[in-house]
Order: sequence, then structure tokens, then C-alpha cells
Amino acid sequence: MFEEFVLTASTADLAEEPRAREYADAVEFRMDLASDPLAQLDAYDGELPLLVTNRASWEGGEADDLGRYDALSTALGRDAVAAIDVELAALRGTHPEPSEESRAAALRDTAREEGVAVVASVHDFESTPEPAALVDLLADAAAEGDVGKLATAATAPADALAMIEATHEATAAGHRVATMCMGEPGRHTRAVTPLYGSRIGYAPVDPANATAPGQFPLATLRDLVDGLGGGDADD
Repeated sequence: MFEEFVLTASTADLAEEPRAREYADAVEFRMDLASDPLAQLDAYDGELPLLVTNRASWEGGEADDLGRYDALSTALGRDAVAAIDVELAALRGTHPEPSEESRAAALRDTAREEGVAVVASVHDFESTPEPAALVDLLADAAAEGDVGKLATAATAPADALAMIEATHEATAAGHRVATMCMGEPGRHTRAVTPLYGSRIGYAPVDPANATAPGQFPLATLRDLVDGLGGGDADD
């Protein structure tokens, strides 16, 4: 997975999967937003592979304790789960809770034993750092996971340019990354960064259920990426 660009349909309801098939390559299942997520996984019989996210509250999600690792570990046993998301701050031990690092590392090791890809993610809801700092973050995330994901808040066009530049530089350095800017000034990066090597796109099946600021509807992002040729990046 992620050898090429993957457009994921983000949802907290796996019953939406049939609606995503026409446009998406995979489903991002937001366990932290879902009702009875493990039961949903047990019942899932869809066609699209799953990227499972159980986002910590300290990184913008709704999972507020270490029990999210237990749920992710259980998810690894499901055949449909092709990838999981783990926060870089947990993997690197930069989060204040000391148990985060050991739990995150153990989860990553188990995922790799199961042949499940790991997306090491970073979210900055306040700003977009300078390109050099973005490249460093992407290198760190890509070193900890199979893909390094970076989403930052754009408040001006320069922020979008910084993300595009960082995506290009990180990809040229051999890192596998997924990048985007959140918010209206950076919205177009969701369609453009795949041209520079970004491997994952995120869009809701239902625009009313967007999981991050500035997401395009799923069908729109599919058309934009395909129209620009952004799904054809090489290693």
C-alpha cells in the first residue's frame, strides 16, 4: 500500500463504504469518532481496504486515553485493515505522557509483524512552519512509519507554497510522505501536493461529515487529482 497515491474516504461509519467505491482507493476509518468501532470492523465486508485512525485528543481527535492503543491492536487482526495511523509525537516520546512512546512503538512493531502499514502523523492546527522545518518533520515521520503524514494550518498562500516545496524536497530525498494544508488558503494543496509526491489524500464521503478543515468532497478531490495527474508520482 502507498506505492502510489491512495485517495481515502474518511468516515466514522463503515456503512458508507459502498458510496465511496466509485472514487476512493481505501477508507480511512475514524475509530475515535465512530459508534461501536470494533463491532463495525467485525461486521465490515466492503471492497476497499481500511486505514484505521484512532486520533488522540491531544492531536485533534476524540480518543482521550491510552485505551486507543488496545482498540488499534484489536483492529490489526482484521483482514481488511491495511494500514494504521500513529501520532509521531507518541512514537518519538515527545508527548508528556511517558507511556505513549512504549505503547506506540509496540503497536508499530505488531503492525509490521502483521504486514500492516504505519502512517506516522503530525498535525499543526495553528500554523505552517518554514519549509526546512517541514522537511525535517516529514523526514522524522517517514523514519518512524512507512509514510510520514503532515497536515498544517494555512493562513496565507505562502503557507501552501511552503508545504508544496517541503513535499517536493522530502520526496526527492527518498521519503514517502502524505501532505496537506488545512483551511481555505491551503485547500488546493490537497489536490496539488500529489503532483510533488504526496501519497495519501483524505476526503469525506459526505461533505457534511468532514474530518478536517478545508477537505474537498470525495468525488471532487478524485476529479482534481486525476485531472492534474497527481496520482502518477514515482518513488
